[in-house]
Amino acid sequence: MRLKSSARRKQSVHIGCARRYGAPCSGNARRCHMAQAMRRQTSLFATDGKPHPLQDTLAAVTLVLGALALITSLFHHLHLVSSWAGLLGILTGGYGQFISVTTRERTALVIGLGASAVGFFLGMAHGGLFGGVIGG
Repeated sequence: MRLKSSARRKQSVHIGCARRYGAPCSGNARRCHMAQAMRRQTSLFATDGKPHPLQDTLAAVTLVLGALALITSLFHHLHLVSSWAGLLGILTGGYGQFISVTTRERTALVIGLGASAVGFFLGMAHGGLFGGVIGG
């Protein structure tokens, strides 16, 4: 949008739909009713329009490990799975937070980190990382 002067020295707003896009403008010179090009969303978490495959993968892995750690921590005999999944979820989520770019990525990472931490702590309370396997 730019201001364009006519021969009478009047300032008017010129959008330039017909000149730039080949679409006719409506009767109102300030508004142009043209079809917007459909843009493909690059990622669920990328709000800036750029792809972030590593950050998205870390967010997904953190969410999966957090869900696994949280669900398995509800069962006392699965403390090895919950504590190890929780520890790995905390590590991947921490690194993901370090390199995350968008707010959606950070939100998914925080949810996964919280679930991983709860699963890790409950797994540690039920027997720990090596409970009964090393040191009897």
